[in-house]
Amino acid sequence: MTDVVVIGAGQAGLSASYFLRRREVDHVVLDANDAPGGAWLHRWPSLRMRTVHGIHELPGMPFEQPSPDERANEAIPDYFARYEQLFDLPVVRPVNVTQVHDDGELLKIETDNGVWTTRGLINATGTWRRPFWPYYPGQETFRGRQLHTADYQGPEEFAGKRVVVVGGGASATQLLMELAPFASETRWVTRHEPVWREGPFTEDYGRWVVGMVDERVRKGLIPRSVVSVTGLALTDQTRAAIASGVLDRKPMFERITPDGVEWASGEHFDADVILWATGFRHDLDHLAPLHLRAAGGGIKVDGTRVVSDPRIHLVGYGPSASTIGANRAGRSAVRELMRHLDGVPAG
Repeated sequence: MTDVVVIGAGQAGLSASYFLRRREVDHVVLDANDAPGGAWLHRWPSLRMRTVHGIHELPGMPFEQPSPDERANEAIPDYFARYEQLFDLPVVRPVNVTQVHDDGELLKIETDNGVWTTRGLINATGTWRRPFWPYYPGQETFRGRQLHTADYQGPEEFAGKRVVVVGGGASATQLLMELAPFASETRWVTRHEPVWREGPFTEDYGRWVVGMVDERVRKGLIPRSVVSVTGLALTDQTRAAIASGVLDRKPMFERITPDGVEWASGEHFDADVILWATGFRHDLDHLAPLHLRAAGGGIKVDGTRVVSDPRIHLVGYGPSASTIGANRAGRSAVRELMRHLDGVPAG
């Protein structure tokens, strides 16, 4: 038995472990990956540090900015590995958590590598392992290739191909701009008209965005994507792509045919590849036995605390699903969870 189990060793999980270590709390971090780095281990090889947005250093250790041309899936995992070593964080890997059960006063954590029991749980599993694939009529008949952002390896594999990119987020625009010079032709389709945002992402604007997301999770609704609140950043690169026609958005097609996609108007685009840049869902299936979901489909949280079970905190969920938000969430989750476990009333 351990006082606290942290599930996941990405930004949020490592932050939580750091603050638990500072309080000398007996804990373990269970990580499904074979090596440090969290979701960054799985980012596409062509993603370089110059195009990575919003990396925030972990508490207690500066992030020395690497070369702009260094691969993100190497630079950031290296930083995480040095962080784990510097603070001697108790990370155990690879451990895949399968189910979490209520075991009276304790929680029972079942994994593919044994069982842990704990007084408190900080869940930091992120989203990377749950890519979202929407369904459209005829999808199973397509003779070309379909892949998700999670499968993307670089633009060269699209050389000479006719490619449809589906999705209205930053990943969709970034990958489209990257592969367009290699493809023979591209189409960009989204469910909603994109909203382009000019100007800096100020601290006040950031607080407003967090407030919008926080309002939903407090009601037990499924968290909205960040881009649905912030819009897409209008940069010199995106302006050029709009002017060249690469970022010429089309409405969502109605059906998929064996050789492409088709709109309600009858317009058809012959395609070799459909790239689904349609985002991810929170990786929370292992918590299903606890019946935490509210009627709105999400888990009702106050800050990071699960309202229906204060032994459980979700970090990297809702308003803390960003690198700077994850750090703050790790600190506040540890503080509030330890108050609960010590019998200190909330408030």
